[in-house]
Amino acid sequence: MLEFTPGFFAIALPAVIFAGISKAGFGSGAAFASSSILAIVLPPGVALGIMLPLLMLVDVASLGPYWKRWSWPESRALMLGALPGVALGAALYKVTDDDAIRLLIGLISIGFVAWQISVKRGWIRLGGRPLPVRGGYLAGLVAGFTSFVSHAGGPPAAVYLLGRQLDKTTYQASSVLVFWAINLFKAVPYSFLGIFTVQTLLADLILAPAALIGTWLGIKAHHRIPERAFFALAYVLLTCTGVKLVWDALS
Repeated sequence: MLEFTPGFFAIALPAVIFAGISKAGFGSGAAFASSSILAIVLPPGVALGIMLPLLMLVDVASLGPYWKRWSWPESRALMLGALPGVALGAALYKVTDDDAIRLLIGLISIGFVAWQISVKRGWIRLGGRPLPVRGGYLAGLVAGFTSFVSHAGGPPAAVYLLGRQLDKTTYQASSVLVFWAINLFKAVPYSFLGIFTVQTLLADLILAPAALIGTWLGIKAHHRIPERAFFALAYVLLTCTGVKLVWDALS
């Protein structure tokens, strides 16, 4: 049972604010750290159920400042590709237990950090020419699946959008639009699978101000805080939570 203890709020409030800052200011690449953190102290399904409405709130609050600054061809490809990915995630969720979801979230967290380090060190090269637009369908498929099971759709979408060589604001606006749509896609199967409960929705009402504060901070930080410093913190959080989740799942 979800209990609204001081310990819960000590973890949930900063996690939700971090998600708002990440989604509104720096794309969705690291926002799923919040779900990973919550999954350490809550059953994974409860963590997912709490975070989705809050992420949707951040999406809506972020759309205005970036309205029509996105690139439609890339956004459309990602959104269309995400539909079968969400369906696949829903099918897998029905046949897995909490430890399997913990393991998956943990491995995605660690894999994301490993990927980012490899790209920055030149071990993996995306190429000098932009990726083809049609590559967005495959990236969207992966984003839809990982977003459903761990709210971690940001990394595959980010690889594609960065590979298209968009400028910073067009990249951010496209990310906001894409995950506004993907999170809408996820809401229906989440409801049928029982991931939303009265308790998770009550938690959302309590945590909604923190999500809006994070959104406001993220929009401001988009132009003021170096991306390198922000993502360095995100990578540390993801590594620590990823290792803890994998350990809990296997022990």
